[in-house]
Amino acid sequence: MSGTRISIVLATMLAPIFWGTTYIVFTETLPVSHPLLVAALRALPAGIILMLSGPGLPPREKLLPLAIIGLANIGVFFALLFVAASRLPGGVAATVGSSQPLIVAFLAWPLLSRLPHPGQILAALAGLAGVGLLVLDPAASFDAIGIAAALAGAGSMALGTVLIERWGRIGTPLALTAWQLTLGGLALLPFALYFEGLPPAPTAINLIGISYLVLIGTALSYWLWVRGISHLGADVAFISLFSPLVATVLGAVLLGEWFGPVQVAGIALVFASTAAGILLSRRRKAEPAMATCPAPEGELPGQVRR
Repeated sequence: MSGTRISIVLATMLAPIFWGTTYIVFTETLPVSHPLLVAALRALPAGIILMLSGPGLPPREKLLPLAIIGLANIGVFFALLFVAASRLPGGVAATVGSSQPLIVAFLAWPLLSRLPHPGQILAALAGLAGVGLLVLDPAASFDAIGIAAALAGAGSMALGTVLIERWGRIGTPLALTAWQLTLGGLALLPFALYFEGLPPAPTAINLIGISYLVLIGTALSYWLWVRGISHLGADVAFISLFSPLVATVLGAVLLGEWFGPVQVAGIALVFASTAAGILLSRRRKAEPAMATCPAPEGELPGQVRR
């Protein structure tokens, strides 16, 4: 693996590391009774900040694909993420959400004309098992709505990840991040206000929590994630397994939750499955590239030409 690819993988890894802090920030600093509003206030300001940093408004002729990506990756996903976080223990929500690499592997078949590699399916299942060892508590409660929200959220972000690889020439990673956050947040805000109304007047802790989520957990982390997809393809979904890992470590350090040998085994399995998934992706994409002409400059890996 080249030095440039390693640096991109490491930078992309920061995104799920920051996302792993979302559960504890939400439950400890923000109004849990307003999950949709928190989701909208996380996405929309982040998108506007990024647009003001350079990309400007999205091109009108690209609004439809941008709106679809924004809904899948931001509007629908954020809403389901915070609904799941408000109804489930973090471990249960993280385990269900870690099915994303497996969903990506199968969505790439119809959307990218790329058959799922058997090794990647095994790596995704191993990662799911590792997250289960890491975070599941035998005494955890299983709320049906929360489970459904977590599973649907994983599917929604998996779809958005694959669509970014397919339609990635819409703009630069910064522009694509800004536009999908803004459009996704705009779509979510009226539903949040209609169903939840306005929250109580924000406290200092609320403002600190939402500022962190907007700037670090959303604007920065989603730019790193979209940039990673533009270089590595949709198989960066394996890196998302670091999110529940970080969430569990934070729970152990900050909330005094138990962290024993089973959790250590889960961490090892997550690291191994992530490395295997990325290496298999690189090998699979290198093989057809040797037998065909190189893609035009600027075209994304695995992208379907239209």
